[in-house]
Amino acid sequence: MGKKWLLTEYPEIIFEDNTVGRLKKEIWDASEEKIEGILKDYEIPSTSELGKAGCYIQNTPRVKCIEKRRKNDIVFLPVGSTENHGLHANSGLDTFMVTQILEGLRRYTAKQAKEVNLAFPPLNYGGHPYHHIGMPGTVIMPEEVVKETLIYTMLGLWNDGYRKVVMINNHGHLWMLVTAVQEFMKRFQLPGIFQVLDWHRAVREFFIPIGRDDSLETNFVHADESETSVAMLLFPEMVDMSVVQDAEGESFLPEGHFDISVDPFRRPHRWSEGEGHFAIEIYGTPEGVVGKPSLAAARKAKRPIAAILKYLTLLTDQILEAFPAGTVPPVEKVTLRTAEEIKPFLKEPFSNGWKSVYELPHIGPFHKL
Repeated sequence: MGKKWLLTEYPEIIFEDNTVGRLKKEIWDASEEKIEGILKDYEIPSTSELGKAGCYIQNTPRVKCIEKRRKNDIVFLPVGSTENHGLHANSGLDTFMVTQILEGLRRYTAKQAKEVNLAFPPLNYGGHPYHHIGMPGTVIMPEEVVKETLIYTMLGLWNDGYRKVVMINNHGHLWMLVTAVQEFMKRFQLPGIFQVLDWHRAVREFFIPIGRDDSLETNFVHADESETSVAMLLFPEMVDMSVVQDAEGESFLPEGHFDISVDPFRRPHRWSEGEGHFAIEIYGTPEGVVGKPSLAAARKAKRPIAAILKYLTLLTDQILEAFPAGTVPPVEKVTLRTAEEIKPFLKEPFSNGWKSVYELPHIGPFHKL
């Protein structure tokens, strides 16, 4: 029997007939008033909570962290970067996008008595594609630094009882994050839930221009209408539209081969799967912009932000339904370890019989020598 799809009036936009697709379709069909109500539930917009006590693991008394973890042991990691986003925007835009989204999720789940855990961004600089090289305002970390930082962040959080780790990303280094998750599992073989999510690709349908009053007019690329609209909604004080510049890159091949940021065209290549066919940023778009940020407006970002907040809530609920706090997927189905071997490491830290993961015996050929 063929898969069922939920159709829209736009042939390029369809949703799967499952819990995720139905949720997206509900947001797609919602009135602007309904969208405003969703954002209000998550208290969007709000000022940054990076320095607000009780919001992140690192700014919360440990006794409170333990209390929260016993109810919900999912930890979300915002993954950011430092990157030139044009004269009008801040170079920490990628970081603040994901922290602001996750802070909304934290506020909402706290009201539901199942507050998610947030950890400070392990990457404030990030890795970058080659074509960013040499660009002032962009700080490029080597891929090995990015990967190892994330691997050992995950390990330390797992050791502290956070056995469900979800990284939320906005920046163009996704392949490094995916590599980190895969290498973490090969190296340590620990049971848990480990995910990476490019938040904008998760709700890509809501970034496609469709001509509605509250929709975007151009496709998502970089420091453009899409990113600037999100910034104007979530942290408008970091944006100065009086100096905004539009810019387009220079390609040496006809379009159609490589997709753009949220893969809206289903082209053969993701944007990250090649170099050399277009001018690097410092020569092609020294403005730090690819697109038309001059078209940005906070209103245009409301539906995509509502969609990602509702999706992350669904993800949280479904992870905890499958594996309540303190439990993990079956050891002998997701690792080559035995349940007996891993039992002391799965205990709550400092409980009777607990062992630190840093005592874990190596297994297989992938551990670092």
